[in-house]
Order: sequence, then structure tokens, then C-alpha cells
Amino acid sequence: MKTKKIVIGAMAAAMLSLSVCSIAPAVAADETVQISVSKTTAEAGGEFKVDVSLADIPTTGLQCCNFAIKYDPKVLTNLKITAGTLAGTVSGDASSSMLPNFNDYSQEGLISVMWSTSVDDASKWLKGEGTFCTITGTVAAGTANGTVSEITVLPTSRETYDGSGVMNDAFDCGYLKDGVKVNFNVKPNAGSVTIGSEVVTTTTTTTPPETKTTTSSEKPAVSLRGDANLDNKVSVADAVAILQSIANKDKYALKPQGAVNGDVEGNNDGITGADALRIQKWDAGAITTL
Repeated sequence: MKTKKIVIGAMAAAMLSLSVCSIAPAVAADETVQISVSKTTAEAGGEFKVDVSLADIPTTGLQCCNFAIKYDPKVLTNLKITAGTLAGTVSGDASSSMLPNFNDYSQEGLISVMWSTSVDDASKWLKGEGTFCTITGTVAAGTANGTVSEITVLPTSRETYDGSGVMNDAFDCGYLKDGVKVNFNVKPNAGSVTIGSEVVTTTTTTTPPETKTTTSSEKPAVSLRGDANLDNKVSVADAVAILQSIANKDKYALKPQGAVNGDVEGNNDGITGADALRIQKWDAGAITTL
């Protein structure tokens, strides 16, 4: 991480010193910019990455955005800041004062970040929403699992202007109009790095045992052996009734009692063609018993 002083263009220097800080800024009422740090999980000794995003930027846009990021250096180490898609990738260059300017300055546990441009054309200012910058680093080895290391957003720690002796307590987030800075309200939203493997909660649903429908399998007792059509006598008509039920059960199904009476061949194996044949033989006198 850079530990040098912030290198800024001519406009940025003016905005952060005399032009901005020595004149009371006009606060844009009902205009609040969200600055949010994401949350992540990382192992002790492993790397982490969080994004710092801007949202709800007014349609006017931002000509300057300056704030600090506070973290616990005992837990989060080797931090590095890179410009995000919203801030762009142009680094500060004192010889190119007209270019958009992104810089960071590091102190132990505190990082100041800033974006500014000297271009008066508002179409070149920060618009919309997105990732302002990305923070990467390493979690200190030996950090206990379950530790939540918070990363907060604060106003930049500096004098209101050089030699004022008064520390800044406001976010620099706005633009210059007729030499006076119009400052938007800022709502900071903290992020964090949670130490340890990400806990995946699995919900196990126990399906209750299938409920079986019990159907009574008890058959009626034989009322007249061979009387499949239940006409209270045994004849070839019973054999015909059995064969019809086999050929078209939907139309000629035997009644439960008839099916029991007609099951004369085999050992309770149900109605078959053999039952019809036995009844025919009995009716013809070929056999004497059913």
C-alpha cells in the first residue's frame, strides 16, 4: 500500500484546501450519497477482498469525493486499494491536472481515498452507481474463527485547511459552483470480514413415512361353488360369465361373491379360463365334483 503523501492535480489541491475548506460549503438538502463497504468471509492467513461502492449519486454528479476507511490492522494486513469501475483507472498525476484523479494515502488502520477532476463539464463527473474502489489484503494468521473485523467509512482525517488547527468532521462529496463547494450529505454503511469458513446452513426435511392405505383383502365365503353369475344355480352360463369377465372386465366384471364362487380350479388363484373349463366339464357330466 502507498504510504506517500497524496499526489493531486491543481484542481484537487484547490478543492481540498483553500477553495473548499476555507469557505463554508452549501449543503444540498435531501441529496444523500450512499458509501457502502461489502461484507465477505476469509480464512485466517488467507486473502480477502471487499468493494467500496457509491450509490444514489445526484443527477448533478460528483466533481470530488473524499473519505477515509477505518479497519483493525491487527486483523487485516497488507491492504491494497485499487480504483473501481466507477472511479476509473487514471492515477494521480500532478502534470495532468485536467485528468480525473484517484489517490489513496495510508496510515495504520486508516486509509484516505479521493477522486476529483478539474473539468467543469458535469458529464465527466462521477455519475450513477458502482464500485468506487476495491480493498484487498490478508487476514492475520492465528485470528480466531468467528471474529468479525469491521470496516467503516469516515470523513477524511485532516485539518479543515492548512494551519486551521480544526479537524475535519464532514465528508467531501460534491462539486464547485461559482467558487463555492456544494456538498451532498453522505450515509456511510460499514462492511466486514468474518474469519472462518463460510457456514452453509443445510435444512434437512424429514419426509414422514408413506402412509399405506389398508384395503381389506378378506373375501366373502363361497355361497355356491361354481355359481359365478349368482343365479343360485350352476350351469354353462356360469362358464360364459367367467369367460366374458376375462375378455372384458370393465363391462362384464364378476361381483366379488361371483368371483369367489367361480374360482373352482386351483387354490384361490383368481378367475381364469381353467375355472370356466371345469364348470363346462361338470355341466357335461365329464366330472362329478367342482
